[in-house]
Amino acid sequence: MSPYLAAEDLSMFGTDPWWLVVVKAVFCFAFLMVTVLFSIVWERKVVAWMQLRIGPNRHGPWGMLQSLADGIKLMLKEDVIVKRADKAVYVLAPVVAAIPAFMAIAVIPFGPAGNEVSIFGHRTAMQLTDLPIAMLFILAVASVGIYGIVLAGWSSGSTYPLLGGLRSCAQMISYEIAMGAAFASVFLYSGSMSTSEIVAQQNDRWYIVLLPVSFILYIVTMVGETNRAPFDMPESEGDLVGGFNTEYSSIKFAMFMLAEYVNMVTVSAVATTLFLGGWRAPWPISTFWEGANHGWWPLLWFVVKVQLLLFFFIWLRGTLPRVRYDQLMKLGWKVLIPVSLVWLMLVATVRALRNENYGFSDIALYIGGGVLVLLLLSFLVDMYRDKGGKGDRDAEEPAEDRAAFDPMAGGFPVPPMPGQEVPPVPRRRSRRERELIVSGGPDTHSDGPAGGSTDGKEASDG
Repeated sequence: MSPYLAAEDLSMFGTDPWWLVVVKAVFCFAFLMVTVLFSIVWERKVVAWMQLRIGPNRHGPWGMLQSLADGIKLMLKEDVIVKRADKAVYVLAPVVAAIPAFMAIAVIPFGPAGNEVSIFGHRTAMQLTDLPIAMLFILAVASVGIYGIVLAGWSSGSTYPLLGGLRSCAQMISYEIAMGAAFASVFLYSGSMSTSEIVAQQNDRWYIVLLPVSFILYIVTMVGETNRAPFDMPESEGDLVGGFNTEYSSIKFAMFMLAEYVNMVTVSAVATTLFLGGWRAPWPISTFWEGANHGWWPLLWFVVKVQLLLFFFIWLRGTLPRVRYDQLMKLGWKVLIPVSLVWLMLVATVRALRNENYGFSDIALYIGGGVLVLLLLSFLVDMYRDKGGKGDRDAEEPAEDRAAFDPMAGGFPVPPMPGQEVPPVPRRRSRRERELIVSGGPDTHSDGPAGGSTDGKEASDG
């Protein structure tokens, strides 16, 4: 379907009365808040189960009201503003981080775009609104949220929050590039940036089957985008105490925590919309039940898919250790971005060949041959480059220059750079050798003349 037809299909949006728009907006807000409250308890329960612990079990039945109790506790705690902070920016930063997290849900379809459900006698779509460039709107509001984190770290007037804010900024920029390339593959296949049209194009086959590499890329980038483990470097306690929100307390700290979990729900909803068929029922159910995609049932399938992706977030946090920051940036710039660009070129080539009515076997032959040629060329280049580079380094740098490295030159220990070698650590004396030195007995090879040491007794006799 062409983009022009997709634009015509958006005519059903914008015709609802004002009170119905308010009802839909309140529903979207309530959906995010309830999902966040449930996700926090669910995360603590699942991680406790993985680690053979009990988890929350006091507040409410099965501890289900633990999130509500934590929220009340945070609101009642003392609100402290540090003396050196820029007060206006310090107060505004949590708001800037939280509000964009709620905005992306406005264009997510919970059901079919037609007038499928009745709310107080009015037939309406199960979506607040839609745009011809809805996915660009989601990318835009997701990018605004980073300003809240950076401003929080800068306005605190402290070193560690500033480092946490800078880490988060670098991380989100790195992973948003690969995320945008993964989105572009979906745009090429669907022919639209409208979320409702993208779901409509997955009627026969979900894009997780057609674009598996794009799905994997987006799954990795959405974990990095939300600063979740194992990519939670902006909040790594061992390095930065607490990250960009170290100097925050009470409701301001709660807003940062709320923004993180709302972003988790939002990226899960986007992944469901782009790759998992959106509100459509899974394959076994949709085949033998015609009414599975009508009425209020699509809302159930959408919520189940979102919860499964949230469980994936929790599973990663309870399974994988935190990566180093250099590994994080290397994965973003040297792996995800090149892979996403190459995959985007392959998808564009396949779509162009399909538009020219080439068969599947011809497309597979052309694509496979091109990939093999590229792999062979890259193998040859790497092989000759490694041989030449190693010889040049050996010829240019003597061994004593490569070994000349003082890890304490700057006043604190630093790891060696590639090509540098740490000098050997001197051997620690054994207890027997230390006793001989104290008692004036024969010393080892380094503490006296070759004939032995008589410094103890002769000095005292003299």
